[in-house]
Amino acid sequence: MFIKEVRARAIKDSRGTATIEVSVNNSRASSPSGKSTGKYETPSYHQDLKWNIKFLNEWKKWLEIEDFNDLERVEDFIKKEIKEKDVKMFGANALYAFESAILKALALEEKKELWQVINANASRFPRPVGNAVGGGLHSMKFKKHPVFQEFLLIPKEKSFSDNVRMMKEVYRQIGKKLNAKQINDEGAWQTELDDEAALGALSEFKNIDIGVDVAASSFYKQKLYDYKHVQRTRPAHIEHVVKLIKDYSVLYVEDPVQEDDFEGFADIRKECREALVVGDDLTATHIDRLEKAIKARAIGAMIVKPNQNGSLLELKKIIDLCRKHKIQTVMSHRSGETLDDALADYAFAFQCDFIKCGIATKWRECKLKRMEEIEESLI
Repeated sequence: MFIKEVRARAIKDSRGTATIEVSVNNSRASSPSGKSTGKYETPSYHQDLKWNIKFLNEWKKWLEIEDFNDLERVEDFIKKEIKEKDVKMFGANALYAFESAILKALALEEKKELWQVINANASRFPRPVGNAVGGGLHSMKFKKHPVFQEFLLIPKEKSFSDNVRMMKEVYRQIGKKLNAKQINDEGAWQTELDDEAALGALSEFKNIDIGVDVAASSFYKQKLYDYKHVQRTRPAHIEHVVKLIKDYSVLYVEDPVQEDDFEGFADIRKECREALVVGDDLTATHIDRLEKAIKARAIGAMIVKPNQNGSLLELKKIIDLCRKHKIQTVMSHRSGETLDDALADYAFAFQCDFIKCGIATKWRECKLKRMEEIEESLI
């Protein structure tokens, strides 16, 4: 396949924020945008959104793409054009949407599914991770909300479709139990409960694992963790998080301390050996941050956000390195999502252990539906 025609434009994500959509040979892909962003993730655009749109709309280079690894030709050309050694300087949102559109065009020409042009031998399905109760930065428009950012459901049925049904049913029951009337940016129920009460509500459902995204960097200020009603020192915060993990049998804990505290991650991991300590802001979908986390023995799992890095080639290297060191991978959405469902194909193709894409709203459900379609096609 040759890249014959490239078009780019601005569209709105689920929060109404402008993001990029790219079309290659009439196959379209778009990038989400994050609200809770770590300081180590790649900038979204080279200069700004308009610059990247102009660059792509002026694309004239006919590059031949025969398989996934040929994305290297695209990245080499971009590096020369923008005079940078690192292709990610093109901007993560723009690079991800462009590369994704290329792979979609290749799949269409070869009459394959998107996941098949990356890994035709994929067979294992990830477990869905869904944000059921919201807090933190995703709930800032509400006066009262939990300090922690996400309270998560992780079903453990045999099939992906059964997991989705279970997750949605428990989500419905939680909304009824909390008498919740509103949802936040990610479709999670909005509540005035504190962190412990929110975990307590989820833990009452014995047929499903639970998790929490502490997003600790978002409330770490002047070397203290600001819980609104109390300021906790680092040791006090770690002690509090460890207690919650143990008291509520939390399986999955994401970003339990701020994004530079590799030692704190490792300490929590030692104290809570049954829990999966997950790096997100800590690792920022970058291989150098992952290598540092491996050396510190800081994590048991890593969030992988395609548009946090930009390069799908580097994304594969990150996932391969995780697998080598027995670190589980969580392919993840962002708070500002689009209706592009390719995240499911990437989670399956790269054989991730989990896919975190929410539960409710059309922007989240389309990813779950796509994974169910892949599962149905292989039965």
